[in-house]
Amino acid sequence: MNRKQSRASRWLGTLWQYFVFFLLIAFVVTCCMLLFLETLQANMEMPLTQEMLETSAKLTFWNVVLISFLCTVIDSARRWFLVTRPVRRIADAAGKITQGDFSVRIRPVFTIGGQDGFNTIIQSFNQMAEELSGIETLRTDFISNVSHELKTPLAIIQNDTTMLQQPNLPEEQRQEYAKAAADASRRLSSLITNILKLNKLENQQIYPERELYNLGEQLCQCLLAFEDVWEESDIELDTELAEHVLIMSDAELMTLVWNNLISNALKFTPPGGRVVVSLETEEDFAVVQISDTGCGIPPEVGEHIFEKFYQGDTSRATQGNGLGLALVKRVMDIVNGDISVASEVGKGSTFTVRIRRGQNGTG
Repeated sequence: MNRKQSRASRWLGTLWQYFVFFLLIAFVVTCCMLLFLETLQANMEMPLTQEMLETSAKLTFWNVVLISFLCTVIDSARRWFLVTRPVRRIADAAGKITQGDFSVRIRPVFTIGGQDGFNTIIQSFNQMAEELSGIETLRTDFISNVSHELKTPLAIIQNDTTMLQQPNLPEEQRQEYAKAAADASRRLSSLITNILKLNKLENQQIYPERELYNLGEQLCQCLLAFEDVWEESDIELDTELAEHVLIMSDAELMTLVWNNLISNALKFTPPGGRVVVSLETEEDFAVVQISDTGCGIPPEVGEHIFEKFYQGDTSRATQGNGLGLALVKRVMDIVNGDISVASEVGKGSTFTVRIRRGQNGTG
């Protein structure tokens, strides 16, 4: 029914187009013929008989019919190639996009006289489809990674709580199962917290509240929070912090950066290793470097280290969830800072953070 209505509508449109051309050309040709005949009669003083007028009128009528038909055909072809076909291509591609097919692309269309309006739309459409395809891939990977990361601690909790229900379980094993379940629950809580933070950061639901504060003091406070970790692991911690370095930034977001970087440095540094935290100034920037003597990062891993859920060293995957550096990178983008990493396998890594200093420079 819809197809028949569409076909009838197209035929009515063609007939209406022909009728409009017919009236327009008939009016123009009639005016021209009348002017021609009046001029001919005035100059040649030749009387126009009724037979001559009837013959001229018939000839003019059929000429108008033929010219109107040719104009209709030419204009219909022009509309088909330059308007209807590009619109159909765009509409069909948009329909596929709505059905979830983000691989669709539209070929450029032929244009006349440099009128590339449709090609501009097509270029923008293809770019949109490419961006949506990338977002869909990231979404799929994100869901897959989240499912995997949630499954592991949940399986540990389920297994350990089942074991805890056994009667006559030795106290030592009971404590071991309880500790494993508690560690898994903390990891699960940390994962969910980081996912929520990253989601808010990526959707711009967190806006930086800038304030002027002492960066060196903030780094010291963050380091003190990990005192038990480096003492238990027998890691040597060195600090080289310039004094009175002020920055204008969001203190809470920057705390998230330092905590993640320090935690990673301690996590990947073996017992007896060394971690160095330095702060210095370079022109209008404060530069923080966090170095470790850990396993280092291979080049192929370094290319993806700031991606969500990416973990280069799978042997330490139980100590994190692969979101820490993704959070760090997003925070640095929000506060207009910069982060980079230099590493050598077997010798360690150095993360460098550059952020613009406050109004008073070094205070």
